[in-house]
Amino acid sequence: MNTEPSSKSLTAIQGIIDSGRPLIYIQSAEEDRVIGLIERITEQWRGGRLDLFLWSVTEGLRQNGKPVKSQPDGPRGILDFILEHDKPGIFLLKDFHEFIRDAADIRRRLRDLYYGCLDTGRFTVICSPVKCIPEEINREVAFTELPRPDLKELEELLNAEVETIPRAGGSAGPRHDGAAPAAQAVLPAETVYVLTRAVQGLTFHEARHALRRATAEHGQLDASVVWTLEQEKQQLVRKTGLIEYVPNTTGVEQIGGLEVLKTWLMQRRELFFSRDSISSEIVPKGLLLMGVSGCGKSLSARAVANVFGLPLYRIDMVQVFSAGLGNAERLFSSACRAMEEVSPAVAWFDEIENAISHHHQDNTGVLNRIFGFFLTWMQEKPAGLFVAATANRIDLLPAEMIRKGRFDQLFFIDLPDRDERIEVFKIHLSRRGVDPSTLRLDLIADRTDGWTGAEIEQAVISALVSARLAKEAVTDEHLFPALRQIVPLAKTMREQINHIRSWAFDRAVHASARKK
Repeated sequence: MNTEPSSKSLTAIQGIIDSGRPLIYIQSAEEDRVIGLIERITEQWRGGRLDLFLWSVTEGLRQNGKPVKSQPDGPRGILDFILEHDKPGIFLLKDFHEFIRDAADIRRRLRDLYYGCLDTGRFTVICSPVKCIPEEINREVAFTELPRPDLKELEELLNAEVETIPRAGGSAGPRHDGAAPAAQAVLPAETVYVLTRAVQGLTFHEARHALRRATAEHGQLDASVVWTLEQEKQQLVRKTGLIEYVPNTTGVEQIGGLEVLKTWLMQRRELFFSRDSISSEIVPKGLLLMGVSGCGKSLSARAVANVFGLPLYRIDMVQVFSAGLGNAERLFSSACRAMEEVSPAVAWFDEIENAISHHHQDNTGVLNRIFGFFLTWMQEKPAGLFVAATANRIDLLPAEMIRKGRFDQLFFIDLPDRDERIEVFKIHLSRRGVDPSTLRLDLIADRTDGWTGAEIEQAVISALVSARLAKEAVTDEHLFPALRQIVPLAKTMREQINHIRSWAFDRAVHASARKK
C-alpha cells in the first residue's frame, strides 16, 4: 500500500495490516472513529478495491454500507463467513469480546480464522472498549489500544467543522436562491495551531462536541473560543477525582525576587513552543522546586503555566495516598495517564515528598514502585506535558529522583532577602490599591528579616483590615502594628528551616541571585 498516513492512529492500524496479521484487536470506546480509520485504509488499499464488512449482534453484517442478503447466524456464523469468503476484505466485528469470553468454540474458531486467512488479504478487526484476549489466542491476536487523536487528526476535524459554519454576518439557514450559505473562511495556520492544542487530549467525539459548543456560543471558530474548549478539558480531569484544574495562573511580574528562576523560565519559553520541530533532548520537560514553606513554590508553579501559555493541573500527593498504600499505586498511575490525555499542560505535583514522610516504613515496595513508575513516566510522557513538582523536604526524596537528568533543573526557594522583601511588599500593596511610596518600606523590610512571602502578605492584609475598620487609608500606623502580631516561621520552626537551608546550600540552584 503506497500511502502517507495522516495520523499516528492510522499509522498504527495500517502498520499491523501491512505486516499481514489477519487477526487484530483494537481497544477503543470510539467505535465510529475506528470505522473511519478502517474505511480510509480500505479506500487506499489496491486503489479502493477492498471490501469493508461491518458486523454487530444487533444489526448483522453489512458490506460497504449495505446489508448482506444472506446473513450469518450469530457470532459463530460470522467467523464461518469470513473463513469461507474467497476475496480480500476487512471484517470489523463490534463488541465481540463478550463472545470470546463466554464460548470455547468461538475462541477455537478464531484460531482457525488466523491460520485460514493468513496471506489471503482477509483481515478480521475486533473493536471493543475493553480488552478481552484469552490465553488461547493471545499469540495470534495483534493488539493495539487506540490513542487519543493527535494534532493531524484534530486538524482534519477542525477543518471539517469550519466548513459547516456560515461566514460571519451570513445566515445559518438556506439562502433564498436555494444555495447553501457560504462557509466560514479557511482558518489561518496560527488559529489552527491554537485551537487544535486547546482540544488535544479529548477524544474525537469530545473534541467535536467542544468545537460545536464553542461555535454555538461564539458564532464562529477563532482564538477567542479557547477558554470554552479548555472547559471541556476541565470536565475530563474532574472525573478522576485526583486532579484539580487551577484557573488563575501568575505572571512573573507578580513574583517578588527569584530572578534566576524567572530568567530560566523565559529563556526556555521559545524552546517549549518549538517542541514539535526540535530534538526531544532539548525540549524542557520539568523542574523541581523545593524550599521553605510560604516562600513561593506554589506561586512559581502557577508562573510556569503562565510563561508557557498552558493550563495548570494540580495533583495533590496527600490525596493520592489518603486511601492507603494499597490503592496509591493505581491512583498515582491513573493521575499520570489522565495528565497525558489533557496534554499540552503543566502537571503540578504538589508536596511530592509527602509520600515518603507519611509512609517511611513501607515494607511492601509500593513507594519504590511508585517513584520508579514516575521516573519512567517522566522520560516517556508527551513533549507538551511539563512537570512542575514542589517539595518542602526534598532531602526525603530518593536520590535517583533528584539526580541530574530527571528534571531539567532543581531550584531552591529561600527566605527573601531585604530587597526581595521590599519588592514583595510593593506587589501585595499595589495589588490591593495601596500606593507603596506612601509607606516606609525600607524600615518595614528591616523589621521583617527572616519572613516568608506568605507572612508578608498576611501583614498587608491585617493592615488593610485595621484601616478599613478605622475608615482610613492604609498608613505606617496600620502596618507597623500588624508586623508585631505575626511570629514568623523562621522563629517557630528555626531548627527545621535551618536544616532545609543547609541541605540545599550546595545541592540546588538558588532561585534568587546570591548577594556577594
